[in-house]
Amino acid sequence: MLDRHITIEADSVPSGTTPTLDVLPRRIADFATLGDALDYAAEGLRGMNFHDARGRLVRAYPYAELRDDALAHAQRFVALGLNKGDRLALVAETGPEFAACFFGAIYAGIWPVPLPLPTSFGGREAYVEQLVVMLTSSDPQLFLFPPELNEFATAAADLRGVTSRDWDSLAEIATSSAALPQSSPDDIGYLQYSSGSTRFPHGVAVTHRALLDNLRAHGIGVEVQDSDRVVSWLPWYHDMGLVGCMLSPVANQLSVDYLKTEDFARRPLAWLDLVSRNPGTTLSYSPTFGYDICSRRMSSQTRAADRFDLSRWRIAGNGADMIRPDVMQAFVDSFADAGFKAASFCPSYGLAEATLAVSIMPPGEGIRLELVEESELSGVGTAAQERPRRYRAIVNCGKPVVGMEVEIRGADGGLLGDSSIGKLYARGTSIMAGYFRDEESTRACLSDDGWLDTGDMGYVSGGYIFIVGRAKDMIIINGRNHWPQDIEWAVEQLPGFKAGDIAAFAITGPLGEETPAVLVHCRVSDPDERGRLRDDIRERVRAITGITPVVELVPPRTLPRTSSGKLSRTKARNLYLSGEITPFDVAA
Repeated sequence: MLDRHITIEADSVPSGTTPTLDVLPRRIADFATLGDALDYAAEGLRGMNFHDARGRLVRAYPYAELRDDALAHAQRFVALGLNKGDRLALVAETGPEFAACFFGAIYAGIWPVPLPLPTSFGGREAYVEQLVVMLTSSDPQLFLFPPELNEFATAAADLRGVTSRDWDSLAEIATSSAALPQSSPDDIGYLQYSSGSTRFPHGVAVTHRALLDNLRAHGIGVEVQDSDRVVSWLPWYHDMGLVGCMLSPVANQLSVDYLKTEDFARRPLAWLDLVSRNPGTTLSYSPTFGYDICSRRMSSQTRAADRFDLSRWRIAGNGADMIRPDVMQAFVDSFADAGFKAASFCPSYGLAEATLAVSIMPPGEGIRLELVEESELSGVGTAAQERPRRYRAIVNCGKPVVGMEVEIRGADGGLLGDSSIGKLYARGTSIMAGYFRDEESTRACLSDDGWLDTGDMGYVSGGYIFIVGRAKDMIIINGRNHWPQDIEWAVEQLPGFKAGDIAAFAITGPLGEETPAVLVHCRVSDPDERGRLRDDIRERVRAITGITPVVELVPPRTLPRTSSGKLSRTKARNLYLSGEITPFDVAA
């Protein structure tokens, strides 16, 4: 055991937080199980640090303390009658309680199942329904939740007949003296529900081996260093937040500073304040919208350098949705004088079915683009068409991580060559074991020889992966394929709009024809202005699709988002067709 009283003078972090530097020799996630990873991290001084909405330290939680609490919880779970392989559902609130319960389950051989927190969209009934659906799917023997969610959680548990309790009450349970079960690398470690899980959720079953292989690949991919430190506001019920920003720091022995997701939503610049306040911060991740909202919150009269110091930010990770190059450039423009370097951007591509990472851009290469002509994206058309040629900038998402293979296949399943757009398949050591109790869905996307159909369209060029969109989101009008992103981005060029204000999808017209529909957040109240705005949007969409679309102006904050913050086009379409989204009246 290392001497915990060793002081490393070179470390410089706010008083009370766990250190960035440590004498514990670095291991890049080379462990058999996640429990082994925490055992090792607990020998050092690093750990988790939880901050309030203003970025002030609320609690430092060294990995040694997390391990002690987790082992005590493991014995409590055994005392409650839970056995190896049982499921433990728990609301994934960012805090020490969830972390201790999650790792307690790991030590007891139980499968933790992180469930989402409430969102602002849909209210109480929608959240209870979401919990019921996931409890039905995961069939847990126990459901734990923070005390403040007692009303929601107990309502969902009662509807499913699941035993539930708030996690503060665990302290009342006497610990068992029985020996804890041993886990092997091929045992299931946890279940992860993808952010889009709604009516038919898929619980992704991830083994310890798959998890540790992906965490090792992540550590190698970002070239983790002894001086690295992480800041995160990402939710722990999404794979980027759970795997990338909670489990990876443990397995790669990094200190990490957390803001709750809801605190980031209220005060986005608190994220950058926290990066600035911790001089060792070098790693932090966000989907595109996180960078977007920060640059929008910066006043044009305020110099970023007067408030922030982002000069040590080595890896500004970006993933979980389509990466917008214009948003990334706006972030650079807003924060360059605070020391942020464009080369720090680190695009990636991944999904829960691959544990997390499929590809990562090599550090220091930043955002790299390729311009792709629209006819190539849609799969039809020729360069000789009479209309003006239109291009979309596609962001390079990096190279496959260690242990991962990628193939691009055509509609007939045949392998495509470089720069040919098709469906992306991945195979590797960190691909999921399958969907929990759903063999049909597993067989539909995972072949006997281990190839995963990701459902994403893209291409490979020079060993780098480029993603162009989700196959299921494609809008097919008169035999032509259109990407909803292209329609949405075109509308966003009109004054007053931002990313996430527009949802494009296809609906069936009165004669059975496919018609593009566009739902748009509207912030103007004058009826005449609304009419002009709708006409402008129609013209924008008609120019792209050649079809007059259905345009509906809806109140701000109406369009639904997934638990990871991405626009949910499928849910927006369903809510619109069911009448649950009510558009503004606009004169024809």
